[in-house]
This record gives sequence, structure tokens and C-alpha cells, in this order.
Amino acid sequence: MKIGKTEIVVLKGDITLLDTEAIVNPANTFLMHNGGLAAAIVKRGGMIIQQESNKIGNVPTGGAVITSGGNLKAKHVIHAVGPRYRDGKSGEAKKLKMAVENSLVVAEKKKLKSIAIPAISSGIFGYPIAESSKIIVDTVTEHFIKSDKEKLETTLEKVVFCLYDEDTFKTFTIELEKNK
Repeated sequence: MKIGKTEIVVLKGDITLLDTEAIVNPANTFLMHNGGLAAAIVKRGGMIIQQESNKIGNVPTGGAVITSGGNLKAKHVIHAVGPRYRDGKSGEAKKLKMAVENSLVVAEKKKLKSIAIPAISSGIFGYPIAESSKIIVDTVTEHFIKSDKEKLETTLEKVVFCLYDEDTFKTFTIELEKNK
């Protein structure tokens, strides 16, 4: 899918191996990367990612910050703090949307050309994939539709939804197809 000059694709694979300028880490508010995808990112990228995160400190739910990518192919890691899923009625959708939007804003402020986004909040934080995929895909497509319509400059030429397992990959593919 292409919106303006930005290509949006879905890929099945390991986000820690991607050669995008940044990958998004579904982080917790303390930026302690000791579980799930966050731990895998630090394991492959090195402790420098955790050390830089420690210097940043706490980030509110819905926020996003950037560190280097350490030994990753990606030069940067954008740490997006998604919500823990409770009941779907506690503001989770709004907070997830903010985490995705803020990841895009951080990437654009850094003038990055490519970013890879996983299923934020859908792992350890328990967000149902059917709901989270819709929010994540809709937020990304809405961001670029608005940018294109309002003639706003974006440096992002490619957004990759990178999913590790087949079911999540299929769910994101279906959601992206609905946005075409």
C-alpha cells in the first residue's frame, strides 16, 4: 500500500534482523527491557540499548523515545510504551494509538526514512491481536493520509509492520487490506 510517498507493508519475520533505520520496541514505562521482544532487542543489539534507556528513565504510557540500535542493523530503537490490556474499557485503545502515533512523530523528528513496527502491547501486555492490529494499522494509515491531504512533509518513505508469527502476520495483512 502506498499513501503519498510512503509505502506500508506487512512482513513476517524477526524485527531484530531488519535493515530499517529504526525498529519499534514495545516497552514498559520504566524502559526495563527484560522480557518479550524488548529483551530480544537488547540481546541482539547489546546492553548499550538498556544503558541509553536507563539515562532516559520513565516514559508515560502512550509515549515514545529513541535510543541507538547498538549492534542491530537498525541504527535506532524507538521505545513505544503501549498499554497493558485490562478490559478494553480503560482507555487502552487511546493509549495504544498514542504510542503508535508518537513512534511515527519521533521517527519524523529524527528525519528517518524507514521504520518497523511490531504488534505493540499484544505480547506480554495481553492486548487481543484482533483489536490491537486494527488500532495500529489504522493509526499508521490515518497518519499518512492526514499528512498527504494536508501537504505535510514526512521523511518516512517506508513503514514495515513486522510480525513474528503466522496468525499475527495474517491479522495485520487483513487489516491493511481493509485500509486500501
